[in-house]
Amino acid sequence: MVDLFSDRTQMRVWWRSDTESRVDVVTAGGETSYRSDPRGAWIWSYEDERATRTAREDFHLPGPPDLLPAALGRRLLSEATDAELSRVGAERIAGRDGLGVRVTPAAEASSVDHVDVWVDSTTGLPLKVQLYGKDSDLAALDTRFLDLELTAPDPSVIRFRPPPGARIGTSEEDGVLERARRELDVVSLPDELAGLPRRRVEGAPDAVGLYGSGVTLLAVVPVPGRVAGDVMQSLRADPDVVDQGRTVRATAGPLGLMVLNPPTAGAYLVTGTVTMDALAEAATELGFPQEEK
Repeated sequence: MVDLFSDRTQMRVWWRSDTESRVDVVTAGGETSYRSDPRGAWIWSYEDERATRTAREDFHLPGPPDLLPAALGRRLLSEATDAELSRVGAERIAGRDGLGVRVTPAAEASSVDHVDVWVDSTTGLPLKVQLYGKDSDLAALDTRFLDLELTAPDPSVIRFRPPPGARIGTSEEDGVLERARRELDVVSLPDELAGLPRRRVEGAPDAVGLYGSGVTLLAVVPVPGRVAGDVMQSLRADPDVVDQGRTVRATAGPLGLMVLNPPTAGAYLVTGTVTMDALAEAATELGFPQEEK
C-alpha cells in the first residue's frame, strides 16, 4: 500500500465490463498485466514469466487496478454525503470536458483534507482524481487518464492463457485472507474504532475489521508474526515513527500504518487514511494503551 502513495505508475487499460478487463502496469523495472474474467483474475509478470491466479471475491486487498480514476472516483463519490460535496472548476482531461467535484471528509479521524474528482460531462466517467493530505498543498495521490477511447476492446486483447513454460501459482492475498477466516477469536473487534463505525463488506472474514466510509477508511487485519516483524522493521526506519515496543506506528503521506504485536496472541496490521492520533486511539481501544509522547 505504501507504494501507492510514493511511486509513479503508468497503466494501459482495456475495459469491457466489471468482470472483463486488462490493466498493464508499466514501470522502470518491467511490466505486470492484470487480466480479469468472470471466474477470477490472472496476474502475469513478463520478467519472471510467472502467472498468478486469484479467485473473484467481493472483498480483496487493493491493487493497481483499484487506482484507476474510474474505479477510485466512483467509489469515493458513491459514499460521500451531500454535506461533504462541493464544486470545483472544470478541466480538459484526455480530450474530454471534466466537471470538478470536491469531497471534504467530515470524520475527525481522517488524514485527508479533500479529494477532487473530475467526471466526464457526457458519460459521467471519472477522468481524474487528486487526493490531498492535511497540511499539504501537493497531491498525495494523482490518478488520471492521459488518452481515452470510449470503445469496447476486442475480447482477445483481454483473454489470457499462461504460455508454455510459465510458472503458475496462487496469490499471497488468498493466504492472508484464509488466515483471517481461520483466526476468528484472536481479537474481539469493536463496533466502532477511533470514532469510525464498523462496516460490513460481503466476503470479508469476521477477523478483519473495516471501519469508516468514503475517503476515511481504517482496516484491522490479522497477519503472521513473521509478516508483523518485517513491517515493524520497515516502519522503524521512518524518523517520525512512534515505537512503543509491541506497538509501532508511522505514516506514508495520508496513509497511516500500525502493527500491534502482542507476546502471546496473533499480530494485527492496522492501516488506513487516518491520523497518527486516530491510530493511537485505535490501539488503546484494541487493548494496547499508548504512552504519552
